[in-house]
Amino acid sequence: MNAPAATSAATPMSAFAARRARLCAAMAPGAVAILATAPEVARNSDADYPYRHDSHFYYLTGFTEPDSVLVLVAARAERAAQAILFCRQKNPEREIWDGLRHGPEGARAAFGFDAAFPIEELDTEMARLLANAPAAYYALGHSAALDLQMKTWLGAVRRQARAGVTAPSVAHDLFALVDEMRLFKDDSEQQTMLRAATISGHAHARAMRATRAGMHEYEIEAELLHEFRRNGAQFPAYTPIVASGANACILHYNANNARTRDGDLVLIDAGCELDSYAADITRTYPVNGRFSPAQRSLYELVLAAQDAAMDAVRPGRRYSDFHDAAVKVLAQGMLDLGLLPRAGFASVDDVIAERAHQQFYMHGTGHWLGLDVHDVGAYRDLAQDDKPSRLLQAGMVVTVEPGIYVRPAEGVPEQFWNIGIRIEDDVLLTPDGHTVLSAAAPKRIAEIEQLMRQP
Repeated sequence: MNAPAATSAATPMSAFAARRARLCAAMAPGAVAILATAPEVARNSDADYPYRHDSHFYYLTGFTEPDSVLVLVAARAERAAQAILFCRQKNPEREIWDGLRHGPEGARAAFGFDAAFPIEELDTEMARLLANAPAAYYALGHSAALDLQMKTWLGAVRRQARAGVTAPSVAHDLFALVDEMRLFKDDSEQQTMLRAATISGHAHARAMRATRAGMHEYEIEAELLHEFRRNGAQFPAYTPIVASGANACILHYNANNARTRDGDLVLIDAGCELDSYAADITRTYPVNGRFSPAQRSLYELVLAAQDAAMDAVRPGRRYSDFHDAAVKVLAQGMLDLGLLPRAGFASVDDVIAERAHQQFYMHGTGHWLGLDVHDVGAYRDLAQDDKPSRLLQAGMVVTVEPGIYVRPAEGVPEQFWNIGIRIEDDVLLTPDGHTVLSAAAPKRIAEIEQLMRQP
């Protein structure tokens, strides 16, 4: 299915407040949840890595400053739920150097929190907030620093036992609740992801047009990054893979320093991050603009596998179904093209049962996509004893990315050696099927070759 027109739609503050309310409603009455954002990380001497907030924290707050903590207090009979932010205080001198700080009062007003405090008051306030709370929700074992802080806060509460104050007696994993919420994208998230995928698709098209034999892979990468940034994306969503020739058979290749050669393919796995949401697209195309017969045969096989997988991406099908559909097509193609010996297998089902296809296709056919490239959410139905692959539902976003990677090996036809191909799209589940968010990236052989003939 074709993607609708892309528009920019920032998430309104009311949506973040609604998410906090949903989370509080899922917690035990009176329970307290604690969630810290990511810390700043030094790169060297007097420079930090570019700051990226924690995705869970952003999902619930929309707040992007470091040194921040969100505390939620679930409603109970005598009081309503509360959302409390701890953040850096205003500091005119540091703001000259580092930029705006909202400060507690400014953040409370702008982001809709019920209360806000300086981050320096976290320890004092947490001892108060946890007093008589029946349960605590936080990322169990995720952060050694937070685990230590929880120990300190609980100790402060327990020291009030003679006054009749009780500490939480139960701890829950906060991420188990938030992960499931994040798995389903609302309208504003869907529009942001469509825009991210569209920008990324145009970047892939730009890279194809710019490619010439003899260019370094990093020169092609520069075309991608330029297109990302000039269209408003803040970052690449991950380190781009620009892999030419045999490098495309390395799944996570990212040195991007080899020279492209006439007659080789280039595999680009790259997507931008726009307003914290990721795109993840892979395209493979010939350096000289024309697929060779061997390249064309393998490319058409991968494309057929993706088409088969796409047919299984719809509500009511299981997550594993689109992988199984792709594998069946790929395994049959491996037999037909002589990559696997027909004499060794009675049927394509035997190929799959013996995992012989994994010589050439060794990864899954997709993953969740959202605030993280490999986004959160369970892939299995954990409520059932046998934990089957979960059912797909409207609002989920998946990647669909079959591939084939042929390294030199005895018995493998030499014309296929050192060819790596992957085709990956971002796909939104809709009530009646799916929408391809990344339709702006060319992928049919005819359109790729036509695009690359253009000056």
